[in-house]
Amino acid sequence: MSDQNFVTLTVADGTEMHAYTAFPSNTGPVPGVILLQEAFGVNQHIRQVADRLAAAGYAVVAPELFHRTAAPGLEIDYSDFASAAPHYNAINNGDLTADLQAALAWLTAQPLVKADKIGSIGFCLGGRVSFLANAVLPLAAAVSYYGGGTHLLKDRALELHAPHLFFWGGLDAHIKKEHIAEVIEAVEAAQKPYINTVISYAGHGFNCDARPSYHPAAAKEAWALTLAFLGEKLEA
Repeated sequence: MSDQNFVTLTVADGTEMHAYTAFPSNTGPVPGVILLQEAFGVNQHIRQVADRLAAAGYAVVAPELFHRTAAPGLEIDYSDFASAAPHYNAINNGDLTADLQAALAWLTAQPLVKADKIGSIGFCLGGRVSFLANAVLPLAAAVSYYGGGTHLLKDRALELHAPHLFFWGGLDAHIKKEHIAEVIEAVEAAQKPYINTVISYAGHGFNCDARPSYHPAAAKEAWALTLAFLGEKLEA
C-alpha cells in the first residue's frame, strides 16, 4: 500500500472525501466496484477486500463514509464500537447518496473502467449502504454482507437498479431474522432480482479475519459466490 492508493474526492456538498483505490494489473477495460466500509473505517480488512477484488479483475474505490465527522484515515478497533458510534450516528441517507455519487463519478472517469459495468459491495454498515447504492446509482450488480439496518431502507426496494446478492449469518445476534424477512419481502414485492443467502453456521462479521466472529469456511464460500455473481453481472 502506498499513498498512490489514496485519492481525494469532492462531494456535491463541498466536503472532501478520502478513498482507498485498487486496480487490476491488466490494462482494461475492466468493470468497477464501489466498496463500502464497516462502522470501523476503511481499515486493513476493507483495504484487503479491495486488493482481492482488484486481483480478480475489478477497479475498486472504497470511500471513507465518515469524512464529515472524522479525520482522513480513521480506523477504529473492532472492540471499540463506542468510538465508532458518533460517526455512525451522524451519517444519513442524503449525505451517503452524495458520497456514493462522488465515488461513482470518480470511478467511471477512470480510462480503464467500463462505465456501464459498475457494482457495489458492502459489509455491516456498508451492507446497508450497498442497498442504498443500488437504489440511487445505475449499478449493474450489488452485494450486501450482513447489512444491519437494511430493513429501514425497504421502501427503496422499488428503486433498485440491479440484481442484489444478500449474505446473512444464521447465528448473527445483531440482525433480527424478522428484519431480514422485511428486506427480502420488500425486494420480492418490488419484483426485483435477488439472491438471498443465509449461512446457518456463521455469525455477524463472518467475513472479517480481524473479528472474533470470523468463520473461514463461511467467508470462503461467500466469497466464491460473490465473485461468481459479480462475474456474471459485470463481465458479461
